[in-house]
Amino acid sequence: MGKIKTKIKASFGEIVVEGETPKEILELLRSMPQNFIEEVNSIVSTKLVPPAEAQLKGIVEFTTEGPVITTRQKITHYEAIALVLYAMENKTSTASQISRLLESSGIKAMVPARLNEMTKRGMVFKPDPSRPEFKLTIQGEKWVEEEVIPKLTSQ
Repeated sequence: MGKIKTKIKASFGEIVVEGETPKEILELLRSMPQNFIEEVNSIVSTKLVPPAEAQLKGIVEFTTEGPVITTRQKITHYEAIALVLYAMENKTSTASQISRLLESSGIKAMVPARLNEMTKRGMVFKPDPSRPEFKLTIQGEKWVEEEVIPKLTSQ
């Protein structure tokens, strides 16, 4: 009897399981760790996603103070705040630090008010309500990656 192949489609591609018999394939599948697909997906996505610095080249400059927006294109205050958060380590920062970085970028914005509106829109959240730090949500990160960065790099 020939080999039997089973292809499992995943978000990152395919996993092929091969065996001599259907029973062997089932045993192989049962022996896989429960979160195998999620772990492989996580590893593949971190290896394939370019680092923030490469994605933001020409848009944000990384300084000792923090990320400073350098693009000459018009951007909204929401986009500016999201870009700064996106470029920050852990995608987290305080309103006062964001304000300082935007000032260094030549952008005047009412950061606390914008952060409040962005919280209502599901773009940012406070990981710890007792601390003044804001963090981009997954939705906020996707917005930056899929809309803001492409808009700024396409022109």
